[in-house]
Amino acid sequence: MSFLTQPLWMLFTILAVYQFALWLRKTSGSVWLPPILTCTVVLIAYLKLLNIDYSHFEAGADMVAFWLKPAVVVLAVPLYQRRDKIIKLWLPITISQLVGAMVGLVSGVWLAKMFGASDIVALSLAAKSVTNPIALEITQSLGAIPAITAVGVIFAGLVGQIIGFKLLEIARIRRASAQGLALGSASHALGINAAWQKGPEYAAYATLGLIFNGILSAAIAPYLIPWLFG
Repeated sequence: MSFLTQPLWMLFTILAVYQFALWLRKTSGSVWLPPILTCTVVLIAYLKLLNIDYSHFEAGADMVAFWLKPAVVVLAVPLYQRRDKIIKLWLPITISQLVGAMVGLVSGVWLAKMFGASDIVALSLAAKSVTNPIALEITQSLGAIPAITAVGVIFAGLVGQIIGFKLLEIARIRRASAQGLALGSASHALGINAAWQKGPEYAAYATLGLIFNGILSAAIAPYLIPWLFG
C-alpha cells in the first residue's frame, strides 16, 4: 500500500479523478456537477477510505500547483487580443468594478450577519468574491480567520460557475463584456473557468474582472469593512 502515498501516484490520482469529473459533467449535462466540486468530493472520500494523510496528497498536489502559475499567463492572451475594445470601455469598466468590489465586500458581511454569524465570521467572509491569495491577505489585515475565508471563496466560485450565466440571462444581461466582468468579479478563477466554456471573449473580460476586483477590494476593504462595524 505504500505506493498509494507516493507523490507520482497522487498526481496520477488527481488527474484521473479530474478527467472522470469532466466526463461526468459532459455525459450528465447537469450544471450541478461542476468538475471542481466532483473532484473535491471524490478525492476527500478517497483519502478518508484509504486513511491517507493529507501531507501525502499535498506532495502530489504541489506538482499541479507548480504548473498553475505559468498557466495563468495564458489568461493574458485573450486580454491582449481585445485590448482596443477594453481601452474604449475603460470608464464603464472602472465604475462597474468599483461598485462590484464594494458590493462583493458588503454582501459577504451582510449575509453572514443576516444568518446570525458572529462578527469574526462576518469579517472572514468579507473577501469571499476575491481570488484566494488576495482574499487571504485581506482577511489577515482585518484580523479575521483565513480558513473561513477560503471556504467562502470556494463557495462563491462554485455558485458563479454553476448558476452565474443563468442568473445573468434572467437579468437580461447578455453582452459578453458584461457577463464576463460579472463572473470574474463575483466568482474569480471558477468564474473564468465558466467563461472559457462560453468563449475567449467572455474569458478575457472575466480575467479583467478578477484582476480589478482583487486590486480594488484590497484597497477598499481596510477602510470599508471596519466602517460597517462602526
